[in-house]
Amino acid sequence: MIEARRQQLHFGEGLIAEEVSDLREAWMTHADQVLEDDQLVSAVYEALAKRRPKSRTRGRRGAPAEVVLRLLLLKHIRNWSYEILEREVRANLVYRDFTRVGAAKAPDSKTMGRWGLALGPEVVEKIHARVVGIAQEKQVVQGRKMRLDTTVVETNIHYPTDSSLLGDGVRVLIRAMKRIAEIAGEQGAKLRDRSRSVKLRVLKIGRIVRTKGGPNRERLQQGYEKLLCAVGRVVGQAKHFSGEIAQGVKRSADVMQQAALEGLRKELDTFVPRVQPVMRQAKQRIFGGDTHVAEKLVSIFEPSTEIIRKGKASKPTEFGKLVKIQESENQIITDYAVYEKRPSDSELVIPALDAHAQQLGCIPRLVAGDAAFYSAKNEAAAHGRGVKRVCIPNRSTKSAERKREQKKRWFKEGQRWRTGCEGRISVLKRRHGLRRCIYKGTAGMKRWVGLGVIADNLRHLGTVLAKSKN
Repeated sequence: MIEARRQQLHFGEGLIAEEVSDLREAWMTHADQVLEDDQLVSAVYEALAKRRPKSRTRGRRGAPAEVVLRLLLLKHIRNWSYEILEREVRANLVYRDFTRVGAAKAPDSKTMGRWGLALGPEVVEKIHARVVGIAQEKQVVQGRKMRLDTTVVETNIHYPTDSSLLGDGVRVLIRAMKRIAEIAGEQGAKLRDRSRSVKLRVLKIGRIVRTKGGPNRERLQQGYEKLLCAVGRVVGQAKHFSGEIAQGVKRSADVMQQAALEGLRKELDTFVPRVQPVMRQAKQRIFGGDTHVAEKLVSIFEPSTEIIRKGKASKPTEFGKLVKIQESENQIITDYAVYEKRPSDSELVIPALDAHAQQLGCIPRLVAGDAAFYSAKNEAAAHGRGVKRVCIPNRSTKSAERKREQKKRWFKEGQRWRTGCEGRISVLKRRHGLRRCIYKGTAGMKRWVGLGVIADNLRHLGTVLAKSKN
């Protein structure tokens, strides 16, 4: 059964509150008041209530929605794993008080992980919008200024090479087929385990690639030819196993075991179509010389991962998703977006203005961004919507008038303020874990980024309010 708030307090909770009142960090007291908001608690309550048809009235009494919200945000405020979150909340009275766990038993890490899945990207967006709304109500954000920048949040994958991806695919398929053979016994086709030979060929290709003076092309082609042949046989066998389960050749009299077989069949049907594109792109690259394969797959576990090059000297190529971060006064992030396909930065200015107007109900007086966001169309459209000062430089201009405009004091001050967006992205990556997303899939990426952004906003909102009270 789901509750919005904890209705009955334990005797020890009053003692905990008294003990930790002077131990909280400055931002915590005001962040605690923000999280009391009924709309925030209601959004989480509705999400938890949808997990089962009668979650509101039936079943064991679960953790209240306010506790779920605070625990998930504390995880991202501190950039902890669920295991560390469980240990810290159990051991620390300040965290028990802040999360409203109090004297009750702290939830375990697996339960908290399931809560995270229940709060999908749409719920996280609602929570973020409400936190920004509270910041506006408390006059921390007025919406007079807007700055934006983009960054890459990496997916949780290893560095992709064709040989390592083929090795991953064989490992997953062989593991699933071994489990099928254990359940179905001697029925149908027998499994031939090629995982050892594939592993040795992947290692051999790695040694050839690392050869001093560059890889020998002929030896590399021979290695890939043998590897692709072995992988093709594994893929064919996986298709055969899947077909036999569908036809009832491989089956079990036990209902639970049969359900496990159906799950393993779905796993085979999921990964076979992911291994096949890797085989094609390896053939095109090694034997056809085509190094720019369209829609290249860089992970069989995170197939939506994109190859993104932003021109960084330290990391020229990144594997993940492009994320837009949009800020207003007092470093409050008013909008964020995770893009399915990487757009040009210049395409993001007008949608950013629309998001600003929708969230804050006004058009900013100043819009700032780096040169990647510049286009004459964007500048004209922004002025047409009522923006007085568009502080986006044009690096390639030959116009003397434009150069004089970009040397004016207001333009330079706007660009100095814009650089704070890069600092904000750095803080999001270092303090809130946006360097690499641990959650799976596109929905997981949106949840990870959204919760990190909310955590940062909550901390800044608490800090600003604490300073204003002093």
